[in-house]
Amino acid sequence: MEPEQPHPHFSPDPVPHEAVPASDAGGRRLSIDLTPLRVSRDFRLLFISQTVSFFGSMMSFVVLPVQMYQLTKSSLAVGMLGAAECVPLIVMALVGGALADYFDRRRVVQLSELLLAFGSAALIVNALLPHPRAWVLFVCAAAFAALSGLKRPSMQALYPRLVASELIPAVSALNSLGGTLGSILGPVAGGLLATAAGPVFAYSTNLITFMFSLVLLLMLRASPPPPDAHAPSLRSIAEGLRYAKSRPELMGTYLVDMNAMFFGMPMALFPAMAAGFGASSVGLLYAAPAAGALLATLTSGWTPRVQRQGLAVTIAAGLWGVAIIGLGFSGHLWLALLCLLLAGAADGVSGLFRQTIWNQTIPDHLRGRLAGIEMISYMTGPLLGNAESGVTASLFGIRASIVSGGVLCVVGTAALALALPAFLAYTGSEGLARKQREEAARKIGQEEIG
Repeated sequence: MEPEQPHPHFSPDPVPHEAVPASDAGGRRLSIDLTPLRVSRDFRLLFISQTVSFFGSMMSFVVLPVQMYQLTKSSLAVGMLGAAECVPLIVMALVGGALADYFDRRRVVQLSELLLAFGSAALIVNALLPHPRAWVLFVCAAAFAALSGLKRPSMQALYPRLVASELIPAVSALNSLGGTLGSILGPVAGGLLATAAGPVFAYSTNLITFMFSLVLLLMLRASPPPPDAHAPSLRSIAEGLRYAKSRPELMGTYLVDMNAMFFGMPMALFPAMAAGFGASSVGLLYAAPAAGALLATLTSGWTPRVQRQGLAVTIAAGLWGVAIIGLGFSGHLWLALLCLLLAGAADGVSGLFRQTIWNQTIPDHLRGRLAGIEMISYMTGPLLGNAESGVTASLFGIRASIVSGGVLCVVGTAALALALPAFLAYTGSEGLARKQREEAARKIGQEEIG
């Protein structure tokens, strides 16, 4: 199959995608495919930028709840950080998706990164106060969620413009690699700094990573919208929602992941769990799922050969729930870390296939709006799941919260599998063929109008 050609307005990389040797991709079995990094300058810049930025963000991801627990001694307060983030994330993800389909996606990402840097500066100022304010942590958490909702749809919508369509699985794996590295190193560093040096140094490091990322983002070439792009409006947002609802493979990715994360996301309980294992273990608990995801990513060479991608997502979500049940019964740090490692590996596999389904099936003119919907699906689940686990733990205890969440995750995944037969039967070749038909029909319609 010939690679999909970039739109002439998309500023494609001067190295032609067709120049990639067929044997280069075909010779891989387990190792990660680095082809997108070799053939696309802009993808390299974006990948390095976001890997560094995410490392700093993951430091704050740990330090912020640890600081909240230190100030309040309450797992409920830590869980409520997720609740504070949820509404801003949902609203701005929809808005950000509409903006991504109308404005230069590169500019939206740059502006978001700059505003995130200001948020880090606010956390530094608060941490320097003689008595840091808990309400500032809630406000900053909500602001970070809103800015992530603004930024991520444009960033996700850039990827299909930077590489050929057959390289999308490799892009998904590389993005997962960068994210999991940040999710391992960031929490470990953040946990150590939060307990040894305090939050100021961690928040300052995050500020530096945002500024470094912004420098690389300024080097990206323009990514203007299609000539017939719809202006941001409630109508354009509704168009994206209708499209998502009409595609069972998309709804399956959203619902299965949201179920798994809502019931089986215990991260709000990690500060309290670490009190039993040793305060310095908090970073290890946060990093263990990412270490599992990294293992899954580094051995992801087999994923392009899987055609039943909906079934793969479903199985992975169920395995996440099983591992979380094991976490609830673990009484030793090493066993808790092993369960989280296995959970992270399952989630990593699920994420690879969900990203591939999204990027291989959605037409470019809807990519930003659908990226916003995707973000709502994979971010609100963990945020609400943290709130749910915090409330349940406050009522019934930590173990009951974790075990019940894992059980409900498995039961919910099985129920969704029965309710979504089209999602289980979905294949990657089917989705890519439909996307090509839709874009060809849209092009013909534009020519007829012109």
